Amino acid sequence: MSGGVPTRSPRVRRVLRGPRPEAVPALVGRACALVGLVDIAAGVFPRFRHSRMHTIAEVLPGALGPFAAALSLSAGVLLLLLAHGLKRHKRRAWRAAVVLLPAGAMAQFTYRHSLVGVLVSLALLAPLLRHRDQFTALPDPRSRWRALANFVLMGAGSLALGLVIVSAHPNRMVGDPSLADRITHVLYGLFGFEGPVDYQGNTSWTVAFSLGALGLLTAVTTIYLAFRPEHPAARLTEEDEAHLRALLDKHGSRDSLGHFALRRDKAVVFSPSGKAAVTYRVVSGVMLASGDPIGDVEAWPGAIERFMDEARAHSWTPAVMGCSETGGEVWTRETGLDALELGDEAVVDVADFSLAGRAMRNVRQMVKRIERAGYETRVRRVRDVGEAELERIRRAAEDWRGTDTERGFSMALGRIGDPADGDCLIATAHKSDGHPGPYGDLKAILHFVPWGTDGASLDLMRRDRSADPGMNELLIVAALQAAPRLGVTRVSLNFAMFRSALARGEKIGAGPVLRAWRGLLVFLSRWFQIESLYKFNAKFQPRWEPRFVVYRASGDLPRIGFAAMQAEGFVNLALPLPRFLRRRTAPGRVCAHQTAERNVRAA
Repeated sequence: MSGGVPTRSPRVRRVLRGPRPEAVPALVGRACALVGLVDIAAGVFPRFRHSRMHTIAEVLPGALGPFAAALSLSAGVLLLLLAHGLKRHKRRAWRAAVVLLPAGAMAQFTYRHSLVGVLVSLALLAPLLRHRDQFTALPDPRSRWRALANFVLMGAGSLALGLVIVSAHPNRMVGDPSLADRITHVLYGLFGFEGPVDYQGNTSWTVAFSLGALGLLTAVTTIYLAFRPEHPAARLTEEDEAHLRALLDKHGSRDSLGHFALRRDKAVVFSPSGKAAVTYRVVSGVMLASGDPIGDVEAWPGAIERFMDEARAHSWTPAVMGCSETGGEVWTRETGLDALELGDEAVVDVADFSLAGRAMRNVRQMVKRIERAGYETRVRRVRDVGEAELERIRRAAEDWRGTDTERGFSMALGRIGDPADGDCLIATAHKSDGHPGPYGDLKAILHFVPWGTDGASLDLMRRDRSADPGMNELLIVAALQAAPRLGVTRVSLNFAMFRSALARGEKIGAGPVLRAWRGLLVFLSRWFQIESLYKFNAKFQPRWEPRFVVYRASGDLPRIGFAAMQAEGFVNLALPLPRFLRRRTAPGRVCAHQTAERNVRAA
């Protein structure tokens, strides 16, 4: 294997690419979902049993009486819940389905004496047992938040379905109850009490049993999720971190995102030789890596193989965000995955940077104006900053955060001032106005992580909202001017998504499709600052390095995009604690959950 990008051996190709996901689990999952929906319909709508679908309903698990509706609803809801897990080859979903289907068969024989119903349950059970070796995926990382999410979703679904159940018997309903009465009846029924709506004959018992079954399912599933053993997402151990730092000491100059692999809310897999590693986080079933593998490029295939094996073991969707062109070539070559250009990274070569010239006039004027206003800058290594000042910087960075949710994943370290990160750079802006605040004269902060021995990569940008506009420009210029003194020859700034589309779309001769795409990006920039980041980076006349997303199939892109937005902090499905209830982390080891905000608002 010659230098540069490693070639792929036939053995590695066979191991990594492997067969496509088997069709049986997907078919079984769809069958469970379909049977579940028909089962629910059979239990909810009384006319359904007298329609053309009567012959199908007759062979589904469940009985045809007051117990029948409850049993049909329970079986249907549980099958719907299991369908997604079966599609993802989950072992626990398989076990639950294997138990549920015989139970339905027993109900068929006990309540209806239906041999056909028993055969249908066994017919669905047969492929599960025959192909049990395909249902081997391990559970996903989980936490107590799943119980809360289940309670909210199941509660809302039970309320909606219960309202349908209450309203599905108009001919047997006594009087004409209002919508409020029906909702009240549903709420009472979910807790096992009789509500204000009354029916003729046994219908009242049928509705009561159905609502009680929904309430019981909601309670049981929520209690199970709340009290089952918690398996939180993996964290980077001290041993893993030490190993990664050793790899970065040897090969850290290859990728500007390498140091961000040291985030402590990531997990890691190493190559068999230990000379390369891939760090990742699992978000919504997506195994999300960022940047290139760490370590010797010759050992990357081994680390990638371990990554793909882990994804297959858990039936996670593999994806890589923000890898370089070299990294994208290796990933696609070794795994058969596809790559799509995501945007460009702005890199400034210190030797070529100057404030002179017409192109830099706006930046030059802004910096001089701010300096005349009395601001001064300091650019230092973290190890050269005193602990008391570091603590003020940490508190200011947290309090100046623009959102309650921390943002950043692929290009954010998630901590400031850790003793192990002594090579990081901190650029600070100061102005003494005679009225020092809680952070003294500190007005703005930039934090850079090492990029090998001669580079730096921008981590976060924070400023006091009362400070003059232009703090970010001031500190970037200060960092670039101080770089030679600190032995830094290149600086990586922000990542600009879809930069090439924005740049080409505004030029003369751009076609209608490109202009429409640029227009959509400009519209989305109202929320995601796509255009503003590009224009901010372009002020410093950088060279643009393309970055790619690596994915398995085009159908996975929406899911990967949503997972990436969750990881970056743009979508938060958890309920955060109020800020005054959040516990501060001890100095020197900032909580890994507090990820640094990568996006900047151009002043």
